[in-house]
Amino acid sequence: MSSPALSPAAQQWLSEAGKALSQGRADLAEPPLKRVLAEVPDFANAQFLYGIACQMRGDSHTAAQYMRKAAQQRPNDVNILTNLGGALYDSGATDEAFIHLRRATELAPTQASNWYNLGKALKLHWQLDEAADALRRTLELDGGHVNARTTLADIFTIRGDIPAAIALYRKVLELRPDHALAWHSLANLKTVPLTPDDARQIRHILQTRQLAPDDRVSLGFSLYKALEDQHQYSDAFQALREANALKRRLVQWDAAETHAHIQAIIEASRRPLAAPVDPNLGNEVIFIASLPRSGSTLVEHILASHPQVEGANEIGDLPQVLDEESKRRGKDFPQWVVDATPGDWARLGKNYLARTACWRNRRPYFTDKGLQNWQWIGAIRAMLPGARIINCHRDPLETCFACYRQLFSEGAYFSYDLKDLASYYNDYQKLSDFWQGHYPGKVFDLAYEQLVQEPEAQIRRLLAFCQLPFDVACLSPHQTQRDVHSTASAAQVRQPIRGDTARSPHYRNFLAPLMEHLDH
Repeated sequence: MSSPALSPAAQQWLSEAGKALSQGRADLAEPPLKRVLAEVPDFANAQFLYGIACQMRGDSHTAAQYMRKAAQQRPNDVNILTNLGGALYDSGATDEAFIHLRRATELAPTQASNWYNLGKALKLHWQLDEAADALRRTLELDGGHVNARTTLADIFTIRGDIPAAIALYRKVLELRPDHALAWHSLANLKTVPLTPDDARQIRHILQTRQLAPDDRVSLGFSLYKALEDQHQYSDAFQALREANALKRRLVQWDAAETHAHIQAIIEASRRPLAAPVDPNLGNEVIFIASLPRSGSTLVEHILASHPQVEGANEIGDLPQVLDEESKRRGKDFPQWVVDATPGDWARLGKNYLARTACWRNRRPYFTDKGLQNWQWIGAIRAMLPGARIINCHRDPLETCFACYRQLFSEGAYFSYDLKDLASYYNDYQKLSDFWQGHYPGKVFDLAYEQLVQEPEAQIRRLLAFCQLPFDVACLSPHQTQRDVHSTASAAQVRQPIRGDTARSPHYRNFLAPLMEHLDH
């Protein structure tokens, strides 16, 4: 299909928009593109560029709408198909996204970027076998494609092939010694010590290079790990403190707002629950509630070692169900909790079970270990009264310091300041105590320290609570082959259960602000 002719003014507007987009200024690109589209609504290039502008400002739905129009006119344009695939993926239309991303690889099979875009999207969608194949194809076409190499290494980490992951990260660092993500991914394995030469290299990069703030943060956390591996605890904490302080300036977190939210949950949950429509609804689900770095991945891996349990990792279905209900009612959670009837809760529970049906294809039970589950235990009890709920907790100082040492891929903005951490832990503890008192015998209390010191006794208790027969495989979870989506713990759970994981004793002199603000 031939493109309609543009007036000289429209040509100028299109040129202005292209220049603005090249500078990352979607706000400057949109007005001239709207003028072009008002004059020539079906001009494919303007539709495509307008979609790019929408995508740049985070409106993936509108981006996909305009890019789809452009693709209808130019169905073999690889650039349009690739960007359309990305916009569709971001908007949640994953099936349609993969159609266009795969089509781009068919039209331009020797273009490495197309295979990388497909592989990256497949990896994010947990289609790991096909993702790995696409990423290998990328590297065959472009051996210097470091992002493909790090993404493939992440897949090896998730799958538990730690030596292969290390080799790929090290190869990236040969090609790009200042690659912050590769350094952090290597450090984040935790089970592999970094060397004195690694520490010198990272420090040299931090001192001599102009770095984006996020890269400086990643390298700072990596330097901390390298120095700790050399037992240079004072220097390690200094690197950690600087990295956390910078990260804290890059995120928004309001401890008072979180405290008020937790108090609102308690107030909304004080009234005893009415008799459920079906007291057995949800008996297929085992919810794991905890703060990050409290042993939840280990507990899930133990349960997923049982032949009747599928480990679903950190799935987002529960918050999505609650968010949809909040939008339907026009009230944020937990404001609508007091108005919900047993029938409402049953409807939400059935919605959750329908959304999670894929996790029961192979085994009758599955785990859900979302890191916000501790806030939603009241909703879980109302929606899914037959579900099992496990509250994993760890020594407060160890928990908070473990979070402070972790650069999270997203969220957990409370973790980059010691006082914020103490406030968040105190809120968690207050709410956990409320749930234990409000639902006696319904929330299994599991202390990480007891689990690692007497694993068999605690694992037997855990399985009995979940009404699962004892299985010896649960005593050796490190031998279980499964994908572990939490890359912060993926290497650690491949090792035998051990009780010598405490780190705070090396740093007690630096943790006074944390200890001072933790409730005792």
